[in-house]
Amino acid sequence: MKKLFLLCCLCCLISCENNKEISEFDFTTTFEKTDGLETATYTETIAFYTVLSEAYNSIAMYEMGKTDQGEPLHLITFNPNRTFESEFSDREEKNILLINNGIHPGESDGIDASMLLLRDFAVGKLTAPKNTIIAVIPIYNIGGAINRNSSTRTNQNGPKSYGFRGNARNYDLNRDFIKNDTRNAQAFVELFRTVKPDLFIDNHVSNGADYQYTLTHLFTQHNKLGGGLGHYLHTSLMPQLEDSLKQKSWDITPYVNVFNQPPDEGFSQFLDSPRYSTGYTTLFNTLGMMVETHMLKPYKQRVEGTYELMKSFINIVDKDVEVIGALRKNAIASFKPGSAYPLSWNLDSTQVTKISFKGFESEMIKSNVTNASRLKYYRDRPFTKEVAYYNYFKAKDSVIIPAAYVIPSGYWNIVQILRNNGIKVPMMEKDSIVDAEVYKIKNYETVRNPYEGHYLHYNTQVTSNFEKITVKAGDYLVDTNQDGVRYILETLEPIAPDSFFNWNFFDAILQQKEGFSPYVWEDMAEAFLNDNPQIKAEFDAKISEDPNFAGNWYAQLDWIHKQSPYYESSHLRYPIVRVGG
Repeated sequence: MKKLFLLCCLCCLISCENNKEISEFDFTTTFEKTDGLETATYTETIAFYTVLSEAYNSIAMYEMGKTDQGEPLHLITFNPNRTFESEFSDREEKNILLINNGIHPGESDGIDASMLLLRDFAVGKLTAPKNTIIAVIPIYNIGGAINRNSSTRTNQNGPKSYGFRGNARNYDLNRDFIKNDTRNAQAFVELFRTVKPDLFIDNHVSNGADYQYTLTHLFTQHNKLGGGLGHYLHTSLMPQLEDSLKQKSWDITPYVNVFNQPPDEGFSQFLDSPRYSTGYTTLFNTLGMMVETHMLKPYKQRVEGTYELMKSFINIVDKDVEVIGALRKNAIASFKPGSAYPLSWNLDSTQVTKISFKGFESEMIKSNVTNASRLKYYRDRPFTKEVAYYNYFKAKDSVIIPAAYVIPSGYWNIVQILRNNGIKVPMMEKDSIVDAEVYKIKNYETVRNPYEGHYLHYNTQVTSNFEKITVKAGDYLVDTNQDGVRYILETLEPIAPDSFFNWNFFDAILQQKEGFSPYVWEDMAEAFLNDNPQIKAEFDAKISEDPNFAGNWYAQLDWIHKQSPYYESSHLRYPIVRVGG
């Protein structure tokens, strides 16, 4: 359906010959008209791409799914070799690069830089890539872009006004890629799984410290990406980008992953779990990076730097098209039933990369506001020195990939999210009995404060055992032999940091639904212990070993109840089971 929709839009765009001369269009952006002081509004941005697509057949503009604001998510493509067939299915041996802008609309650098980039490709100011189709989301967080102000980016040096971080429902969209609470995220994943990009750039602005760089890069963590793709990203793509920008006098450093402390003693790479954009795209073996410009630098400088970075990135991947294509094909074949898959990661402090870092001298001085110590940077005292950069991670928890997962029919909401993400989830047509691995939730912790609409679980632990279970007609089967296998594992394995369990989709199993009245259960418990001497021995041992348990009569009755057939089997039992592998 989506491909047909794209095809219809494409045919209309190409068949409508331009009645205006190109000279009649004004392709000067708001950014340029204000000498780099202002960013385009949402309306101005869409109007700009509308006229650009009318003037040049190399530019196409699509309306995708609706966002929480009610406006559609737009997609703009640059493809000089457009055909009447969908440019995404008839891609030949080309890369597709997807660029995302305005996920946090106050971080508007990429919005303006992408307008300049696509225009300059269209008019011929820049040489068009031969092997890369460029796809751009002009503004992802439309609601946040419309909610414009001049004060919420407290530390930021321009533009004059900008959008707000929260979307139309006040969600941070860069925490929503797995859980899909928003229509924005739902529209994005449909777009992403339609376009199926080989490469992904998400444009941001950041400040956790002060330093000399305008540009920092946050590539997806290479160990987590894994295999040949991770090696290429770490040893080839990243160094090539750094060298290319250096030759253009645009110094760049890894994202400075510190907050309110000087980076002089070194810092670690940010681990992008699947809730974040590049963590999500990694699950489909897409090479991803975030651009993080430094918010204390002038706006014009930040936009120009983002523009130059995207130019360099496109030139590199256009040259490496065959390497990237081969690596992605091999990556898809790497995750097969029976093989191990890492679900969580720890920093590997034994591996250190030394980088030459351009910073500013700093010290802790007395605050005139709080009288406590505060951090003070001195921009008139720049330095260049070697610092430690920790950019290696090692697997903490792994799981053996099963042949399939079985989802009970009642969990239709899980099925819907999987299908929205392009996962094939057929319905079972008849009852059957299968040997399955069943999880019980052993332990978990929960954050105390709400986080993006949830009370997120973490440090989840499970036990497992093998049982014969009845799969009923109407239940769902998720075969892991498909290109979304990494997404399947990261969402359906409870211990994964961004699993559906940890995002509270299964909290109903954490609550016991049936209980007992003590005055009734007392007699039944006594009879049960008399009939089960082994459990009676365990009960007596627990009383002798645990003083708190020995002094709590209700805990004792509850413990006996949980050993008895009266205790509900669904309590703490994870309903999705693993089959084969």
